[in-house]
Amino acid sequence: MAFQRACALGDVRADEGLAVDVDEYTVVIARDGDDVYALQDLCSHAAVALSEGEVADCQIECWLHGSTFDLRSGKPLSLPATEPVATFPVEVRDEPEGPAVYVDITTTLNGVTPA
Repeated sequence: MAFQRACALGDVRADEGLAVDVDEYTVVIARDGDDVYALQDLCSHAAVALSEGEVADCQIECWLHGSTFDLRSGKPLSLPATEPVATFPVEVRDEPEGPAVYVDITTTLNGVTPA
């Protein structure tokens, strides 16, 4: 695995995603309690940034059409989206400045090929 630093953990709010560029992909980093997740920042229904939506109950909402996606699996939980979004491995590492989020975009956790 090829983890790359995405952001400081403190930059990720509990109720919204944070868009970060990791090589060729824009990834949304989201939190649910102490757990941190990374998904491709692109709704599978329309080319809309998921990072603009709200995060709650281990879900992220696409702000444009209201589809929600499970942060763990990337699966859509409501219409109009029917296809999952890519999810990536995450590590939180201690650094001198504080915890940081690292993401590996070379593989996906759910087998979905990033768009």
